[in-house]
Amino acid sequence: MPVDRRRRAANPRTVNRRTTNPRPANRLTTRLRDRVAELGERRVQLHWSNLFGVVTFTCFVVLAVTGILLSVTYTPSNELVTYTGPYGPLQGATVTEAFASTMRISFEQTGGLLLRQTHHWAALVMPASIIMQLLITFFSGGFRRPRRLSWVLLVAAFVLVLAAGWSGYALPDDMLSGTGLRIVEGVVLSIPFLGTWIAGLMFGGPFPGQIIENLYPLHVAIAPGLLVVVLIARAALTLRDGQARQFRPEPVATLGLRLWPDAAFRALGMMGITGSVLVLLGATATISPVWTYGPASVGEVGAGSQPDWYMGFLDGALRLVPLGWETEWFGWTWTFATLVPLAVVAAYFGLLVAYPYIESWVTQDREQHHVLDRPRHFPVRTGIGVAGMLFYGVLWGAASADIVSTEFNVSFESVITTLQVLLLVGPALAFEVTRRVCIGLQRKDREIALHGHETGRIVRMPNGGYAEVHQPADDAERARLAVVPVPAAPGRTDRTGRLRGAERLRGVLARGFGTGHVVPAAAREQDREKARALTPGGARDRAALERTGRGGARRRRA
Repeated sequence: MPVDRRRRAANPRTVNRRTTNPRPANRLTTRLRDRVAELGERRVQLHWSNLFGVVTFTCFVVLAVTGILLSVTYTPSNELVTYTGPYGPLQGATVTEAFASTMRISFEQTGGLLLRQTHHWAALVMPASIIMQLLITFFSGGFRRPRRLSWVLLVAAFVLVLAAGWSGYALPDDMLSGTGLRIVEGVVLSIPFLGTWIAGLMFGGPFPGQIIENLYPLHVAIAPGLLVVVLIARAALTLRDGQARQFRPEPVATLGLRLWPDAAFRALGMMGITGSVLVLLGATATISPVWTYGPASVGEVGAGSQPDWYMGFLDGALRLVPLGWETEWFGWTWTFATLVPLAVVAAYFGLLVAYPYIESWVTQDREQHHVLDRPRHFPVRTGIGVAGMLFYGVLWGAASADIVSTEFNVSFESVITTLQVLLLVGPALAFEVTRRVCIGLQRKDREIALHGHETGRIVRMPNGGYAEVHQPADDAERARLAVVPVPAAPGRTDRTGRLRGAERLRGVLARGFGTGHVVPAAAREQDREKARALTPGGARDRAALERTGRGGARRRRA
């Protein structure tokens, strides 16, 4: 044995240090292990609404992978070149480097057309999945404390997806995207004071300028980078606040899967299915055929140009403005035909962001909510959501007014006039109809909670009358059908006893928000018990009917 090893073996301090004081584990590894164990203890409810988050994340991954592969061949440049590719109708045409590289990807790069079309399909599906998340969160009340910031981040994610999609829509520099950019330039130039400066900053000179070079960083770096930050922030908030539970009376411990590894692998399987569908669409369904559109031209526009569906509401807002909305103030031309749509869309998104805070202020609700609502239990909120959906839908539908006119052989002016009337009258009508439908559903639930479900069995009463036997609802169903009215929050006076304008407005809104709630089942049952007690023979008939119903139930079980 070497001398050094004999000395270490003979030294008891060395032996004790190696046996009793082992090397401490890495702190990061320990924290990671503890975090995984904590996630394994969490439960995730199985509900169809949770799948849209997986679809959104899958679309983002597909967009990132296909975008990186496309950026290898794509050239973001407005420089003019002569097309010499294999597509015969365009050989010898003067095109931009951006258009030529897009054609090279489509016809010369192996798998390039599949990448382009898969990328485009993912860009179409992702806004749809985010919209579904917004609708589900709104109607179920998932935006309340402590998830208000998560709602704001979800709206921000939708805006970032719109920005990324619009900037990518313009990168091929074909006739369709060129027409869209020309419309954008006109809208920007119509903004007083700042329009010329903004247009110069965007285009870098006379149209088309350097718009491709300026939009490329927005599409590949700025918008995706901010979207990653938003998604990470939402994931962190979800881990901190937990998943909001569905409106169910059963114990939460008996529902759902473990977050890790059960729910995680289930989400991974859903990602595989979604990605496979996107690739299948890219392989079989043609989209964005730039070779049929041709290159963009400064002096030409494409007839029947339509933006991607998620930008249709902006185009529709421009089409619904009446003609002649223009005036001159202070030496500037104010074109309300573009300013009003911009203001309306900005106000729409502003209300979308601020609604959780507005509702919390109106109802004075400062509680922590971890259980989702049934939409029928909050008729006013549900009515507001349907009205907002109709408003957005009318703007979106107006973008295809010319297609509707040609396909159904009606005048374009009649289509626009109809949509203008619907835009003004439709939301208020949709709100009131939705509110009344929710009230009707509440009354139906109350009747089930009081009398149970209809069985179709008719029995004869001791007094000679006939009545139908109902199957009583169990305790869990009664709890689910129960309606909890929103407590009124009247305006509060200040120290001097005066009711300020803001509090008076809040009191009016609070009374309006609290409308549409039927009498709870318990209170209704008490009123009916009092009425039966005053009716001769009422209690005896009810007892006989209950005995008949219990006997029938025992016979069915037997």
